[in-house]
Amino acid sequence: MGWWGETGGGGMVAKKRVMVVIDQSSRAKHAMMWALTHAANKGDRLALLHVVVPHSGDGEDDVPNLATLQALCKACKPEVEVEALLIQGPKLATVLSQVRKLEASVLVLGQRKPSPFSCLFRCRSEEFVEQCINKAECLTLAVRKQSKGVGGYLISTRWQKDFWLLA
Repeated sequence: MGWWGETGGGGMVAKKRVMVVIDQSSRAKHAMMWALTHAANKGDRLALLHVVVPHSGDGEDDVPNLATLQALCKACKPEVEVEALLIQGPKLATVLSQVRKLEASVLVLGQRKPSPFSCLFRCRSEEFVEQCINKAECLTLAVRKQSKGVGGYLISTRWQKDFWLLA
């Protein structure tokens, strides 16, 4: 069906594919739930992508239970089609190629709270998120749940860093 589908009245309505990069972290699960509640609408597709990096030392225990996450998404928002993808390859290249292959219109990533030493050195996950934001051929959002008591999310895009969304 691609990006367009017919409505009951014979008109056309835009459909989009929202992709979320999933791992075992709580920030990835927050990003998934944010994408489900804020980016995916009725009739859209939500792709949960986990990349297994060869020779990284990740065992089977490090692979999230995609079937459980897929079922959770379907239970929360049954009008959104959910697919789970488990692909092996270099993380950045695999994510960027899947964005192109699946024609994703939105890519959502979990973002870690910056460390106090982030100005001296950046961790690999921060670099990965920045590279996705700058290189992906679609709207890319890094999502971080605010600390307890504050509420909302901090959203980073190519144009705006740490925009506070109270929702």
